[in-house]
Amino acid sequence: MSKNKENEPFHSGEIYHLWAYLFHTKHYLVTLQVFINHTGDEDLKAYLEDLLENEVTQEAQQIEMILKEAGIRLPPAPPDRPNVEVEDIPAGARFHEPEIAILVQEELMYGKIQCSSMMNISIRTDFEEIFGDFHEQKTTYYRKLSDLSKKKGWVVSPPVHIK
Repeated sequence: MSKNKENEPFHSGEIYHLWAYLFHTKHYLVTLQVFINHTGDEDLKAYLEDLLENEVTQEAQQIEMILKEAGIRLPPAPPDRPNVEVEDIPAGARFHEPEIAILVQEELMYGKIQCSSMMNISIRTDFEEIFGDFHEQKTTYYRKLSDLSKKKGWVVSPPVHIK
């Protein structure tokens, strides 16, 4: 292996996981656009817009650049969703804020697992560092959403067991 990490070859697992990560991330960007359309809570909307722009979009751009430079064909992306007013979404078809919060938390947890997996299979240390940074960002955003959910009263605690 070369001391210059950019000259190290990709192994097939790295290529596959980078491609799959980007594929999933591009689809999640659209999911976040839908969630933004569905929320009427300004704090949650601001959080989701921040997550979309400063975490998910940046990750996608970073992985896309790596794949492009390596000459790997990029995965397809679904079309962006148009902005709509929450009042235009029928009540029975609308996601509610607590549902959005739990779905985003689940995605952040899943993303941390993906990042850990990529860190473990990578031979290239630059990939390990990139996914370590992604993991850290997801942890930060998870904590922010957890705090917001507690503040809004969206957290449903299990029953307390006292003997």
